[in-house]
This record gives sequence, structure tokens and C-alpha cells, in this order.
Amino acid sequence: MPEEKNYQALYDNKIFMGGAADVEAMVKNEGVEVIVDLRAESTGCAYPDADVKWIQVPLGDNAESPQDELFKQAINHVVEAYRSGKKVGFHCGGGSGRTGAVAAGTLIALGECKTLDEAEQKAKSIRSKINIKPPQREALKKLISAN
Repeated sequence: MPEEKNYQALYDNKIFMGGAADVEAMVKNEGVEVIVDLRAESTGCAYPDADVKWIQVPLGDNAESPQDELFKQAINHVVEAYRSGKKVGFHCGGGSGRTGAVAAGTLIALGECKTLDEAEQKAKSIRSKINIKPPQREALKKLISAN
């Protein structure tokens, strides 16, 4: 029986986003092969029985300083997994702040959106609980201006 679906497909039905509680359902329902865990507080895959590649990018949810290099790593992991033909899921704790920032950055990296505002709106239209915090927005602005 399929798990409850509290996560969303961000792109091409191959990139999925949600919270930590959604990882098992992403793996079981969608066949996700790569999990990018955005939680600095994590000590392992949110679904330990999963036969997936688990990548941790330790973003702090309430980081005071912009974490642009870590966001860049997270976005690159998501895009590289997608471009290599794998289904990929990414998540933080609840799936709103860190997940939202990586979703917006991923949409820009894939050429789906041109600006941060456009990417954030598109991500929110897919997952309404997205709430990118000011330090996360600053990190993304740095990344976008560097490209």
C-alpha cells in the first residue's frame, strides 16, 4: 500500500522535495535513488532501511550567517543526480526553509526560472509551506550573482 504523500515533485517527476518524515514515502512511492539530506542535525538517512545513496549537506535551519557554499553543494548534488538519470529527493526537517531554498536554487540551476523571486513563487506553488528565511535568501542571492 502506498505511503501517504506529503511531499511534492519539483521537476520532471524525477526531483522530489519534502520533510524528513516523507523520505520513506518518496523511496517507496517514487523509486527515489538519491536522498540529499539538508539537516545539519542529522545522524543518518531519515529512512534507514532505504537502499539509496544518502548525501548529507549540513545546513543549519537557524544559521545566522549565509551558507552559500553549502546551498551550492546541495543544489549541485540534486542537479547532478537528476542529470545522471536518477530520481532524487531532498529534505530538511519540516520541508519549508532549507528545502524551499534548495528548491528555488534548483529551479534556477535547471533554467526553469531566471530570478530568485520567480523561483520562490514557483516552488511555493508546488509546495505551499515553503518559507525561505532571510539568511537563506541572502545565500541564494550570493550564488545567483556569482553565476
